[in-house]
Amino acid sequence: MLDIEDIRGVLPHRYPFLLVDRILELVPGKKAIGLKNVTINEAFFEGHFPGHAVMPAVLLVEAMAQVGGVLLLSMTGNEGKLAYFGGIDNMRFRRPVVPGDSVITEVFVMKNSGRFGKVKAVASVDDQTVAEGEFLFALVERDNKPVVVGEAVGNDGSEAREHI
Repeated sequence: MLDIEDIRGVLPHRYPFLLVDRILELVPGKKAIGLKNVTINEAFFEGHFPGHAVMPAVLLVEAMAQVGGVLLLSMTGNEGKLAYFGGIDNMRFRRPVVPGDSVITEVFVMKNSGRFGKVKAVASVDDQTVAEGEFLFALVERDNKPVVVGEAVGNDGSEAREHI
């Protein structure tokens, strides 16, 4: 099992785009099962849709893809890389995801060639499939340039930057 800090060590995503809360099961090279708890506090519910809150399908796809990213990036030789979305095949949505739902995404490796990966993902709520599809990824080396994630000004007026 991976908790949120473990996931943050694998994926570059941060709030508000880190859409997987926990990895419940991980079998490197084979499968991963991830959890996303959907709450009314999600910022996207402000406008999607007032009076009838529904998780945007594109964000459900992103949550599913992030579980796939954890799976592919946990494989030997892929550690420390980035998984860029390359495509989606056979995507289907079966029912809406709403506040209070716990989305369980099961992801299975279909192909992995070192530079590319393909997975099958099935998301469910209460044992009912809500979405499924196949995701293609390009696996690339991260550049070594630091990324500025925040700035602060010290007591002496100097700027301090935090890098990841």
